[in-house]
Amino acid sequence: MLTAIVGINWGDEGKGRMVDLLSKEYDIVARYQGGNNAGHTVINHLGKFILNLLPSGILRPEVVNIMGNGMVIDLEHLSGEMDRLRQAGVQISPENLKISNRAVICLPYHVMQDCLEEERLKDAKYGSTRRGIAPVYGDKYLKKAIRMGDLFNPQALRQRLTGIVEWKNLTLQQVYNAEPVTVDAIYDWLMKFGEPILPYITDVGVYLNDALRQGKKMMFEAQLGALRDIDFGIYPYTSSSSTIAAYAPIGAGIPGRKLDHTIGIMKAYSTCVGEGPFTVEMFGEEAEALRAAGGEYGAATGRPRRVGPFDVVASRYGVQVQGADCLALTKMDILSYLDRIPVCTAYDVNGTIVHDFPYGDDLNNAKPVITYLDGWKCDITKCRKPEDLPQAAVDYIRYIEQQVGCPIKYVSVGAEREDYVVMK
Repeated sequence: MLTAIVGINWGDEGKGRMVDLLSKEYDIVARYQGGNNAGHTVINHLGKFILNLLPSGILRPEVVNIMGNGMVIDLEHLSGEMDRLRQAGVQISPENLKISNRAVICLPYHVMQDCLEEERLKDAKYGSTRRGIAPVYGDKYLKKAIRMGDLFNPQALRQRLTGIVEWKNLTLQQVYNAEPVTVDAIYDWLMKFGEPILPYITDVGVYLNDALRQGKKMMFEAQLGALRDIDFGIYPYTSSSSTIAAYAPIGAGIPGRKLDHTIGIMKAYSTCVGEGPFTVEMFGEEAEALRAAGGEYGAATGRPRRVGPFDVVASRYGVQVQGADCLALTKMDILSYLDRIPVCTAYDVNGTIVHDFPYGDDLNNAKPVITYLDGWKCDITKCRKPEDLPQAAVDYIRYIEQQVGCPIKYVSVGAEREDYVVMK
């Protein structure tokens, strides 16, 4: 069985928490896109972990974790992340972590270029995390990238790096008037952080196809959400990779395989990190109250997240592009402080009420149409069965389910691994 766990909205929906929970039913967990530009927060008996690169299945020692060819990997960041987890008692070895030899390496000059471009754009910036993601994906498609498998042949790597650095310095010096990088510095960085990773690098396609022939169960873990997808998101305020479920087998290393199941993750309200249109955004005291209640700060950047009510229009679109067959609704407990709970059921675009997610300027001009539902005004963190939930909470779940057109199977009522309800 091949299952994808994907974000329905702008990212930060709680995918890591759900992967950590559901991975007990799987043999393999694979990240298939993105880099260290987002974080999955997981809380379990070992502590609280923020995972930027490592799949969330790494917290279960019996699960094999894959970092697929669709990823871009900052070796220095990966090294630090592995060290932090080991210090907390997490076991990491080539037996439970395998890195694709086709995954692209995010180099220091990618980070440098990312920062320089955001500074150049000033008020028109995209809201990048400044971790080199757009430049490294750009280099991948320009065929100017270094891949993990290149680390096995240092002589050929240095020769290839010489031409790439010469080309990259044209941009750094002539476009940004920045200091050039040197082949020696980049090569030394690759050797310092790359050599300890060599035992983990392999042809994951061979491993995965063998495992699936043996009947192993596999889960794909996405980064960010549908609205940050490079093709179907709020372009250009997107990530630089494909965040949708259909890309999962390709980005993991088994392009000939097909998904059996897609679980979409969405919050009981809306959040967004970074720039771009966010129709339901709240401001002032109302926003501060929701942000404080939910602890809404970016796991990778620490930036305060923009917050708002649940967005039916955006979520219905996300369900559609992800092909979700069931949903998990996270952070339901955060709404317990509200007397009335706002829900955006449509957009007003220049006086016309629309129910389909708009494109371009129509999205920029959209205003939310709000409906209010009754709050439940009580603690639901101890609820473990549907009948434990107050009726107003059940009504909220069923309303959202009906509006987005996909069944809600899981409801998260707290931060701990077991704080959830399986709906009937």
